Parts: sequence; C-alpha cells; structure tokens
Amino acid sequence: MSMAKYKIAYLGTPEFAVPILEKLIQNGYKPIAVFCAPDKPVGRKQILTPPPVKVIAQKYNIPVYQPADVQNLKSSILNLKSDLTICAAYGLILPKEILDAPRYGCLNIHPSVLPKYRGPSPIQYAILNGDEKTGVTIIKMNEKIDAGPIIKNQRLNIKNQRYTTPELSEKLSEMGANLLLEILPDWITGKIKPTPQDESQATYTKIIKKEDGLLNWQKSAQEIERQIRAFTPWPGAYTRIMNNESRIMNLKITEAAVSKDDKNKKPGEIFLTDDEKLAIRAGDGCLLLEKLQIEGGKPMTAQDFLRGHREIIGQILS
Repeated sequence: MSMAKYKIAYLGTPEFAVPILEKLIQNGYKPIAVFCAPDKPVGRKQILTPPPVKVIAQKYNIPVYQPADVQNLKSSILNLKSDLTICAAYGLILPKEILDAPRYGCLNIHPSVLPKYRGPSPIQYAILNGDEKTGVTIIKMNEKIDAGPIIKNQRLNIKNQRYTTPELSEKLSEMGANLLLEILPDWITGKIKPTPQDESQATYTKIIKKEDGLLNWQKSAQEIERQIRAFTPWPGAYTRIMNNESRIMNLKITEAAVSKDDKNKKPGEIFLTDDEKLAIRAGDGCLLLEKLQIEGGKPMTAQDFLRGHREIIGQILS
C-alpha cells in the first residue's frame, strides 16, 4: 500500500528513534516534518549538538521543528494538518488537541511490553531488574503516559544476555520499526481494533538522574553488574575512592563481571584475586573490574588503572 498520499508527522529525539525514522523513509513513508528536542551542549567543551533524529531528517531533506515546549509544538504541528502522527521517544507529553488532530491518530512505539514499564526508562529497568524478556509495543496514544490501547506488541528474549542500554535500545528500535511497517497498512484501512491495556498490571519507570549511578556495595554483585550495564552511558555507574593525595574522587566502572570468589572480604573492600584481577567485594559475591574511568581521566582497562593507583587496594567503599 502506498502511503505517499498521506501526510505523516514524526516525533522523536534520541538514537532509539533513528532506525524507525530511517525504515519509514526507506519504505515509502517519508514524513512531511520531523519534530525533536532543541540542540544541546555536549561534552566538556559544551559543543552545541543536534539530536540524532535531526541529523537523519536533514540527510533526507525533511523539515525539522525543535519546539522547546508544548505550546510551541502545538502551534507548529497543528498547522501541518497531518493525517497521522508517529512518536518514538520524543520527550514532551502531547495534549488532547494534538492527539485528536490527525484523522488516523497518534501512534507511539514504546520499548517495553505494555502495560509493564510505562514512562521514560523502560530499557534501563528491564536490565536493572534482570528481566528474561522485554519487547516493544505500538499503541494509539491518549492523554495518559503510555496508557493508550495496544495495536500490537512483540517480545524479545534477553535471558543470559549482557546488553547495555545502547545495545538493547538498538535491538528494540529495529524491532519496533519492523512492527510499525507491518501494522501501518491495516491501521490506515481500519482493519485493526486496538485493545485496552490492563490497568491492574501497569508498572512505571522514572527519569534516571545522576545520583542513581552511585553504587551501593551492600547490594549483590549481580545487581551492581546490571546497574553498570543499565546506566551506560548515562549517568554511568560510579563509586567514590580516595587517591594517593587523600582526595575523594569518583571512579566510573564501565565494564565488570560477577564472581563468587570474594576471599572473605568485607562488602566494599577492594582487593586482588589470586590471578591479580582487580575486584570489589559486594553484599553477595564480588565484582571483577574490567574497564574504569577516573574523574577527569580517560577510560582504561582495570590493569592499566591499577598500575597508577595501587593505593586503592584495601580501601573499603561505602
């Protein structure tokens, strides 16, 4: 079915929204406009950087709108008089006026099997909680966050996988893009009747903040390892150590593995294993450190880090 005669508006901002936009374009569903968050300063030098979706839209010569608030979004998107709005990790909550404007409604691609993990951080929560399965859901949006009726969902087995948030996001985005292409023709022709969500099964996620990355060494090594993967790259999983100048510094742990060999150490104690690997005792088991980044420094292997920071051996972290 050709969608050329239908006007589609696309709303999305981060990397998760990129494969979905590209698949739409490549399959003849090129949006008439793309909406994303404003450019933001990035890195130590605070260089003004466009969102990933903006880069793709400009590559295909699609007009880009970057409203800073809902009021500006409303005035811009309503003027387009689009037939269908597609949303993927956009960032602003859409009011009823926007939701009701397109004749085919507003569809949202959400990276969880709804009603589980509504809200802004479903991918991180699936990793944090050690879920064996996750997936994507396409809903017709309503005024409540991720609560609209379900058009279709698909599950992904992640048992025994060590996905980081970017890795799992990429897989779910590809899955969501393919699912969207599958349902669009039938949605437009009215062959799909969405199913209301079971509100009694709804769970929610929250916005992840910098302080969420601080590690608690009373937790099990398995929980901490999941936290490291879930909080890559933001906000990063970190602990506080004392350097050789007796200064407290943040140490980010970017890769680690779980081991049962804790050598009867105390929770939070830094030690070397029998084969000279850098480890930290947790509440249950220990964490073998693989890649680290000291505050103000560059990422490095644990062994390279240890050569310049032998003083951390024996420290007990809180």
